[in-house]
Amino acid sequence: MGKEQSNLEVATFAGGCFWCMVQPFETQPGIHKVVSGYTGGTKENPTYEEVCAGVTGHTEAVEITFDPAIYPYAKLVELFWQQIDPTDEGGQFGSRGTSYRTAIFYHNDKQKEIAERSKQALIESARFKKPIVTEVLAAEIFYEAEDYHQQYYKKNPELYATFKEESGRAPFIRENWVKETIY
Repeated sequence: MGKEQSNLEVATFAGGCFWCMVQPFETQPGIHKVVSGYTGGTKENPTYEEVCAGVTGHTEAVEITFDPAIYPYAKLVELFWQQIDPTDEGGQFGSRGTSYRTAIFYHNDKQKEIAERSKQALIESARFKKPIVTEVLAAEIFYEAEDYHQQYYKKNPELYATFKEESGRAPFIRENWVKETIY
């Protein structure tokens, strides 16, 4: 990184299908890059097919490179919550299985503290009747997904919009987060 880029940090979130997790973050100020990929599993360099089959232990996630002076980590965590159903332990919306679980993967103690405090605040808010099951876990190796998964919402805007709506994600966000939605 150049001198002007040395202040950048990395955040990693799993929120179900990674296609739906890029656009909300990428459109925020201070976000330099959002990459779709896999993390939390045991196999090196997993493929999409292997991850979806549930044989690697990985989950779909996004790795976000950001400038915390412009868009702080706490705001990223807040935006993350607004993209998911934090009470669903079986996946997210139309995407089912452990490869679609939700998690915040922290990269340092400060991120861990912010994520845990945010999760506790969500629990205490009683916004949801069911328990919050999203985990806060130490970041592991992140493997970039295949090229056709990167920037899916830009490459396939109609399919992306249809998937987001028909999977139930968009209606859930409108019903549960509309007042807080940032994007």
